[in-house]
Amino acid sequence: MLDEILEQVQKGTLSVAEAKMKLATFEDLGFAKVDHHRKKRQGFPEIVYGEGKTAGQIISIAQALQAKRNSVLVTRISRDKAEIVQNSCPDFSYDETAQILFWKEETGSEENFKGYIAVIAAGTSDLRVAEEAAVTAEVLGSRVHRIYDVGVAGIHRLLSHAEEIQNATVSVVVAGMEGALPSVVGGLVSHPVIAVPTSIGYGASFHGLSALLTMLNSCASGISVVNIDNGFGGGYNAALIHRLVQKGEKRIEDTLS
Repeated sequence: MLDEILEQVQKGTLSVAEAKMKLATFEDLGFAKVDHHRKKRQGFPEIVYGEGKTAGQIISIAQALQAKRNSVLVTRISRDKAEIVQNSCPDFSYDETAQILFWKEETGSEENFKGYIAVIAAGTSDLRVAEEAAVTAEVLGSRVHRIYDVGVAGIHRLLSHAEEIQNATVSVVVAGMEGALPSVVGGLVSHPVIAVPTSIGYGASFHGLSALLTMLNSCASGISVVNIDNGFGGGYNAALIHRLVQKGEKRIEDTLS
């Protein structure tokens, strides 16, 4: 990209001012500096945390990202605030369960759609966090299989999905209460498991701390743990792992072809 821009400047088809705009690593909006090169460095565009931002601030950031043809994902945004944003960005979609507002450019060549991520939730009360993980992974280009209400209180429900879970590239396991489900899944699969504790539970669950400590102390191998209620973190990390697997498989296919 850098060589192309410099060649255009040399030929006179691109002004110096235009070249500076194309090479700028971020756009200063005053209240925020939008990182337009995040996708080039990390593979995915900058994600917007909606909680604490005004609708006007989110509109400005989202429009700046969209103008550069970056997918836009805003987490932790209420329906009321999302509707205000959608008045200015009508092509954006809102998922109320996940509390995510998003826009995704349809390129028709999603390299990450081969295979899938399993998002597994212990109970219906965990769905907000599970959907945050699932929608995040989908917006970032991964296919997701949702396997919900399969907690350890009825382990037969989980085992009925064993083959589907084992065939996933990576699993995101969301659970509150005592947080035992990731350990069970970790003992069934040969791929990475990302454990997401939720704040669901009675008093001694300490708003998710009990589940967090259970997951951190799991005896099952291959489990990584994100913060309490951090469905976004689970979905994002799963998408990164999934993307790396797809790249590795593509390199093997190219070598054999």
